[in-house]
Amino acid sequence: MACEGNSMSDERIGTALIKEVIEEELKDVTSEDVPPLTRLAVEVKTEQEQKMVTQLGKMIRIIGDRVRDDKEFQDAIDGVAQGSSGSKWDRFKDVADKVFEHGITWERIAVLFYVAGKLAVKMVEAHLPQSVREILIWTVDFFKNNLLGWIREHGGWINSFSELAVASMESMSSMSSHRCGLVIIFVAGLALGSFITWRLTR
Repeated sequence: MACEGNSMSDERIGTALIKEVIEEELKDVTSEDVPPLTRLAVEVKTEQEQKMVTQLGKMIRIIGDRVRDDKEFQDAIDGVAQGSSGSKWDRFKDVADKVFEHGITWERIAVLFYVAGKLAVKMVEAHLPQSVREILIWTVDFFKNNLLGWIREHGGWINSFSELAVASMESMSSMSSHRCGLVIIFVAGLALGSFITWRLTR
């Protein structure tokens, strides 16, 4: 079980990670409707936390590419953005519940964050930039209420690296063996480097 100090860190890292993933997805949007998210999330407090957020964000994007080709997920994302029945929050919660219908895992947490990023893009494209802030707030609330306890029970974000690295490598399985090998080395290096950094700062 993580100590209280680390638990607070896990909350900061998770919140900053959601913001990071959403901002990364919005970087490719050319619209001027993209709202700033700077005041809407807790900022990390140390360089080590920022490195962890950056590295986890990269792995989440790799894992998320697999969801991009899942028509059911894409339809669900479109349903939140365009649906007319029920509130957007209810539709978002339905998507989140679908992600975790078979239980919580590190990979499914990554998928939820990625889906939030894609949903933010859909909102900007639909000229509903105010909804981007709502998505950030909803995802952070869902994270705090439904996922943070599980993350703490499983040793905190630092313990996510090995499982997310494996999931990232599986996402790369369609690549050529040479390129896949380089990605495996890169992801393994990220995980190892972050773990060493975390250990040295304790």
